[in-house]
Amino acid sequence: MDEPVEYVVGRRLRRRRRLMGLTQSELGVLCGVSFQQVQKYESAHTRLSVGMLWKLACALEVDVSYFFADVPRALPANEGRRLPAAETLASANAA
Repeated sequence: MDEPVEYVVGRRLRRRRRLMGLTQSELGVLCGVSFQQVQKYESAHTRLSVGMLWKLACALEVDVSYFFADVPRALPANEGRRLPAAETLASANAA
């Protein structure tokens, strides 16, 4: 398992939602976001905030730890997805 933790969490989110028989729209309503946003969370296109992870866990009737069960501690975060503003600026100035 060498994929970033965001993908693992997204897959577990999708699995639990389907197990509960919820659509992305229904889960979105429960959490105050659009179905498109739920889709982005499930596909790891958008990172989850701690607050949203909490809302999702409550809506899906699981503990927050459910999303991280059996995830190895060495599993990397998807660091290449976003660069901090300072690094982005430095890269742009170097070009």
